[in-house]
Amino acid sequence: MHVAVYCSAKDCIPEEYLRLGDGLGEWLARNGHSLVYGGATGGLMSRVSDAFRRTIDGMDDTTPAERGRIIGVVPNRIIQAGRRAENCDTLFVIGTMAERKQRMRDLADCFVCLPGSYGTLDEMMDVTSSAIVGEHKKPLYVLDYKGFYGPLRQQIERMRGLRFIPDQENYRPVFVETLEEVFTEIGK
Repeated sequence: MHVAVYCSAKDCIPEEYLRLGDGLGEWLARNGHSLVYGGATGGLMSRVSDAFRRTIDGMDDTTPAERGRIIGVVPNRIIQAGRRAENCDTLFVIGTMAERKQRMRDLADCFVCLPGSYGTLDEMMDVTSSAIVGEHKKPLYVLDYKGFYGPLRQQIERMRGLRFIPDQENYRPVFVETLEEVFTEIGK
């Protein structure tokens, strides 16, 4: 399965959040999934991809055909800023952030949002809104670690209560609170 991961690219965030990237990257690699991500360095992006790479490189008991791959999708501006990741098996260099979102959506079988900022929220909303209009039916799992996305969940409930979101939604992100729940959801 190709799992797209959206997350923070900031190094200055608390270590406990960075460790979420380690856990997700290792689990994806050990379970034969491929990582689709933004192809840049920094923060959780580096931690997910580096943990994935370390795990894959340490696996002697599988053939290369059974192993997942790291697929990066990086805009030119990020490369120009000197933040191109060097650990990708495949790297798509594209023009804009909008193209990046589209390519990642196309490549992925499902999506995982770890804690992040504006870009992560943008990607989360893009996946959700594109599914609502029928562009895909791929699941989105949002890790609400220690209530990180609690205010967003409250806003969604408020919008639902005021009927901005229909009672019968045709697509909903799946909010979970632990990495283990993410693993369970992906495994279904």
